[in-house]
Amino acid sequence: MKAVRCRHGQVHVDTVERPQQDGVRVKVVSAGICGSDLHLLNAGFDLPGTLGHEVAGIAENGQAVAIEPIANCGHCPYCLRGEINHCLRGAGSIMGIGIDGGMAEEMVVPASALVPLASNVSAKDACLVEPLSVAVHGIGLCELQPGMRVAIIGAGTIGLCALAVLNDLLPGSYVAARHDHQRSVVEQLGGTLSEEGDYDLVIDCAGSSESLAQCARLCRPKGQLLLLATYWSEVAMPAMDICMKELTVRAASMHGRQGPARDIDVAATTLARMPQLPELLITHRMPLTSAAEAFATAARRDAGAIKVCLHP
Repeated sequence: MKAVRCRHGQVHVDTVERPQQDGVRVKVVSAGICGSDLHLLNAGFDLPGTLGHEVAGIAENGQAVAIEPIANCGHCPYCLRGEINHCLRGAGSIMGIGIDGGMAEEMVVPASALVPLASNVSAKDACLVEPLSVAVHGIGLCELQPGMRVAIIGAGTIGLCALAVLNDLLPGSYVAARHDHQRSVVEQLGGTLSEEGDYDLVIDCAGSSESLAQCARLCRPKGQLLLLATYWSEVAMPAMDICMKELTVRAASMHGRQGPARDIDVAATTLARMPQLPELLITHRMPLTSAAEAFATAARRDAGAIKVCLHP
C-alpha cells in the first residue's frame, strides 16, 4: 500500500507492506497535516514509520470512525488515571511519531483507539476530531465560569478549534489572527477581532516568545494563561507580568480523559454539533500521492491554508 514517510526532512510516498499486527483494521479516508508534522520535517528527523495522527476512516464493521492516536499500555499509573497522554511508553505510544500513523491507505489500531462518529459526520471531515480534542483537553483544565472574557492568540487550526469548543459556554472570544482568511473564519465562528480591555483567560496557540508576552499582557490580574501551543524551542517567559499579576499558568499536551468522558469523544460530539466546521477549517484536500505538495501548502499560512487534508 501507499504510505507517507519522512527521510532527511523530506516527505516521500512509499510502497510499504500492509499492517499485520493485532487490532482493528481501518481504511483511511482522511488524514490531516498538523503543525507538529511540519516541525518534525523542519527538524530533519528520520521517523521510523508512517506519518499522521489526525486520522479518520472506516472500520472493519463499516462504522465511520476517528482515531485516538495513542496506543497506550493501559496499565501504568497514568493510564489507570485516564492520563493516556502521559503513558510510560512515551513517544512509542503515539501514532505518526513513534509508531505508524494514518497517512496511508490502511492502518491497524487498538479497539480502544476507535472513536465512533455521529451519522451527520463524514469520515472525510473527521480528521478534525483530533485537533478539536487538543482544545477540549486544554480548556477542560481551566476553571471556567459563565461570563468570563477569553482571548486566543493564534488563529491556526488549534486556535480556531479552541474558539469552536468555547462557542457555547463563552461565545464571542477575542482571537488574534494574522491573515485575512483566518479573520474571516473567526468571524464566522462568532469570535471577535477587536481587542478590548483585559481577559480572565488567555490561550496561547502560537507558541513563541512574542505570543506568550502578548498573552501575559492581555491577562487580568489573577487571570489564567493556558499553553495550548506546542513549543519546539525555548521561549522567554514574561515573568514580570506573570508574577506581578499573579497569573495561573496551565500547560496542556494532547488529550486524555477528564471525568467519565474521553476528550476525543467530546471533540467528536463538538464536530457533530457544528457541521460548518469542516468547510471553514479544511482549506485544501489532496490525494495521498500529492503528499509533498500538500506539506508545502500547509507550510504557507499566508497563502490561505488552515487545515490541509490527505485523502487516500
